[in-house]
Amino acid sequence: MENRGVLTKVLAVAGTVLVWIPILFTIITAVIGTIYARRVRFDFLMPAELFPIALVGALLLLWAAQRARSQRKLIGWGLVSMTAFLFGGQALAVVSGLASGAAEPTGWAWALVVASIALYSLALIGVCIAGVLLVRKLYFFK
Repeated sequence: MENRGVLTKVLAVAGTVLVWIPILFTIITAVIGTIYARRVRFDFLMPAELFPIALVGALLLLWAAQRARSQRKLIGWGLVSMTAFLFGGQALAVVSGLASGAAEPTGWAWALVVASIALYSLALIGVCIAGVLLVRKLYFFK
């Protein structure tokens, strides 16, 4: 049985807002930095740096999805994927010496670390979209 009560709606909205924060802050700071510097400024690491916010939001979304019995797989797999890509990339950076600066940021290890951050960001965007779909279902469809 679906639960579309106030708690479920609050969890869904709060979770959606929190998972969008890393993406929106990255875009906003890129636009502002580009305007002021008059050259393209984009911090591709910012979504990873704001992972704790995204994690809390994704967990709230997962709780709301469980209560509403909607978007559970998309949010759950997105949460697992973003966590695996982020920690996998960090582990590779530590093992390869990129994290400590012992190795130059070139070669296959650097490419894999950057790819893992990109995949983390894509998984985060997937969770963001799932959050919007969940909120839409809770508020607009009976």
